[in-house]
Amino acid sequence: MTFDGTADGVGNVQPCTPQQPAAGSGPNATDAASGLGPGLAPVVAGARRRAQRDADRHIDTAHLLHALLESDPEVRAVFGDAQPARLLGYLVQRSIGYGLRWQGAVEDSGAVPVVTEGGWSPAATAAMEYAAARAARRGECFPRGVDLLAGLVAHPGSRASEVLGHAGVDARRLLARVEAGDGPAG
Repeated sequence: MTFDGTADGVGNVQPCTPQQPAAGSGPNATDAASGLGPGLAPVVAGARRRAQRDADRHIDTAHLLHALLESDPEVRAVFGDAQPARLLGYLVQRSIGYGLRWQGAVEDSGAVPVVTEGGWSPAATAAMEYAAARAARRGECFPRGVDLLAGLVAHPGSRASEVLGHAGVDARRLLARVEAGDGPAG
């Protein structure tokens, strides 16, 4: 799956730009032509910085969730007023508390657990692919933050879903709200 495409009206994904990432290379935060677009490139850059700061070998779904909450007002609005602060509190604790058990382990997506060349966990790659497909279904070239949020919570075993659970957020309910385009998850 590339991170670049639009739906052609019958569900097939057609390229939006002539440049696409090499197979298996994972998203590239420094290149908007990689298919991330201007909305997700800063999110991925933030997730990459978090992974490096936490001495993690790969970007996982919790890094992406953290960066989304910090940088995307539309994503924060889905959660309502109080939940983003609670979620950020849990995410900040990952490097000093419960997240330590994740270090040195690859976040699995249910497929063969192989970290991509670009340092992405399989679950993070699956979330990005979900976001790209969701944008393509709308006929858009690039996914938005809410598309990535949907991709993060679509996989119940992901680290992002685990963090959501610790913060008291029902991931299934959140996904239903995002998919329906409703307001705050309350």
